[in-house]
Amino acid sequence: MRLALISKLVLHGPLTAAAASELIGQPPSTCSFHFRQLAKYGVVEEAGGGKSRAKPWRMITTGFSVTAAEDPESRIAEDALHRMVREQQIEGYRTWLNTRAGYPRRWREASDDSAYVFYLTVEELEQLTRDLTAILMPLFLERMADPSKRPAGSVPVRLLLLSHPTAHPEASEAEAGLQDEGAPG
Repeated sequence: MRLALISKLVLHGPLTAAAASELIGQPPSTCSFHFRQLAKYGVVEEAGGGKSRAKPWRMITTGFSVTAAEDPESRIAEDALHRMVREQQIEGYRTWLNTRAGYPRRWREASDDSAYVFYLTVEELEQLTRDLTAILMPLFLERMADPSKRPAGSVPVRLLLLSHPTAHPEASEAEAGLQDEGAPG
């Protein structure tokens, strides 16, 4: 529910509980409750300009990240949240696959569906992440924070960039004969 509200705020800007209700199919009272909970944890705030129950809410930032403490319970909660968010995004991708035939040809051809495997050190992966973030974030932040900066004809486009090792580092070192002699293997 809260992720759905965040998603709609990101895409549409400030929303009242009634407007959010229409977008996500939940009662306004439920939306209002969850907006207040999101505000309690510093994710959203009242946007001002509304009256009584018609007060609009907005994101405080254009995004958020979650880094849990190292205790097992926090790690489990963080992992569950990440899975839930990615599952929703993958479902959006499935919707695209099922409906893309109805999109104009240029939009179909401009979209991408690629996968790459690189052999990288942890330092190279860190640098790749920094470089891609430096390219993408200015465009994302400017247009999310100020809808007037969105060009005419633009639509929301989701880019999922997932980078992760496909083998455990110690296993890769052992396979390459790089593991220290005498180290347990």
